Amino acid sequence: MCRIDVAAKEAAVARFLEEFPRAPRAGRAHPALRGCEDIAWAEFPGCPAGIPALLRALLDPAAAPEAERVLGSVLMDGVFRMGPAMPAALPFLLRLAAGPETSRRTGLVELLLVVAELSAPVDGGGERAVRVFGSDRDHPERAQCRAVFAQHADLVRGLLDDRTLPDGFFGPDERVSLLRAATP
Repeated sequence: MCRIDVAAKEAAVARFLEEFPRAPRAGRAHPALRGCEDIAWAEFPGCPAGIPALLRALLDPAAAPEAERVLGSVLMDGVFRMGPAMPAALPFLLRLAAGPETSRRTGLVELLLVVAELSAPVDGGGERAVRVFGSDRDHPERAQCRAVFAQHADLVRGLLDDRTLPDGFFGPDERVSLLRAATP
């Protein structure tokens, strides 16, 4: 299966920062991002150190679409594979998505839906699912993400009940996926 290597992720972050050098200042004091600088992002296998800059840039309306795209790419290891840094990034993504003032909010909620779906246990899903997604034993980030969703279940429920999101934004499957991920 195709994997995104750390050099490609670092290059994507560098290109973003070159194109939007001021964007990371936008969210420097935002309460949803408190603590993101304290995480040793580069210590996660395959993760660039620039995650805090991308998270802060999500609050810059001009840079947010590209920040969201790059952030999604660097937090994934490939198609259907979350990177090991996803559980650490998830609390910040949840808090940002919960804020109606976040400019790319719907995009963040869509990313959360993907993470919720990819967090579902696979081992009970049959041999084919294990071949496609890998075993739960080999992907501890699934259980870690479920734990983060459960820890922030109030934010998940708030998103599901949020009237500021577009009507019909959550279909029945998306609702089930988010609630399942947030249930310990």
